[in-house]
Amino acid sequence: MQEKPRKPATGWRRHWPLLKKVFFIAFALLVIGLLVDQARNVEWDKVLEAVQAYTWPVLLRAAGLAALSYLIYSCFDLLAIPYLGHMIPPARVMAVGIVAYAFNLNMGSLVGSVGFRLRLYLRLGLATADITRIIGLSLTTNWLGYLWVAGGLFVWGVLPIPDDWSISNYALRGIGAGMLLAAVAYVAACGLAHKRAWSIRGHEIELPSFKIALAQSVLGSACWLSIGLVVWSLMRHDVSFALILGVLLLSGIAGAVTHIPGGLGVVEAVFVAMLGGQVPHYEIIGTLLAYRAVYYLAPFAVAAVLYFILEARFPKLAEEDEAEARQDGNGQENGKGAGADSKRSDARMREAVRP
Repeated sequence: MQEKPRKPATGWRRHWPLLKKVFFIAFALLVIGLLVDQARNVEWDKVLEAVQAYTWPVLLRAAGLAALSYLIYSCFDLLAIPYLGHMIPPARVMAVGIVAYAFNLNMGSLVGSVGFRLRLYLRLGLATADITRIIGLSLTTNWLGYLWVAGGLFVWGVLPIPDDWSISNYALRGIGAGMLLAAVAYVAACGLAHKRAWSIRGHEIELPSFKIALAQSVLGSACWLSIGLVVWSLMRHDVSFALILGVLLLSGIAGAVTHIPGGLGVVEAVFVAMLGGQVPHYEIIGTLLAYRAVYYLAPFAVAAVLYFILEARFPKLAEEDEAEARQDGNGQENGKGAGADSKRSDARMREAVRP
């Protein structure tokens, strides 16, 4: 992805960055105010009892599903490495993906998805432009999977919209259909488009191949499904997996809009609003606290240790890779030299035996 010089913004566009910040700050303050108001009505003693009621087999099952989800996410970057022409061992790429994902969930995308990927891939010897393309492909994989799964669920109509919401079931189904069309359009463009690159706001964007787009669809969808399984495995009440997954996806977009790391508080508010008629509020919050412990905090602790190990190991591994590359280059040069000597020797022998 190459950057082109941008033209200076004119008119109202000059003030758009400021207006966007003001809008998001106002929206975030509104959400925080609503969360504080809801928090006053929560029976926190019952929430604590709900959390303490979890048994080790249930928590271990949820932890196993969380580990599976992290492994799926770590494969996102594997799609980009061959696409860029780099041959990096898959284990290193997956380790970077796990660290970036854990920090992304707990500290925000700018720190996790961008900052830690940039840091660790630079240590592996990749150029900044290539790292930017890896980040772009990974983000596309994540949201492409969201479009497929959320679009399908919204069209299916599994979400019971509360009466006080200003959106109807038909409108949500229309949104779902639009999401599916967007996903189909992306995959079709990757397979059929003759023009493979565009310039958007000064950035050169190149489409991946059709096979990579299909792999993005599968991995992205599998990641969101696995997250839903973690929450569903912790829900003690009889709530369908499709409903849990649909509410989770709806809360995910709300958390992304507010830019609150992990959608802290936003996810809980959406779950209470959507499931409050079926499950007691304290049970919902207790479930989500257990979910955050299993899917956010525990992997974050592991990723922090893994990050320091990678920081110490990557420079040594990069040096070893360079040494191996030099040896391979010298071997090829020696092979070419030996081949040339052999050809000259054969020529001299043919001259000697010629009558």
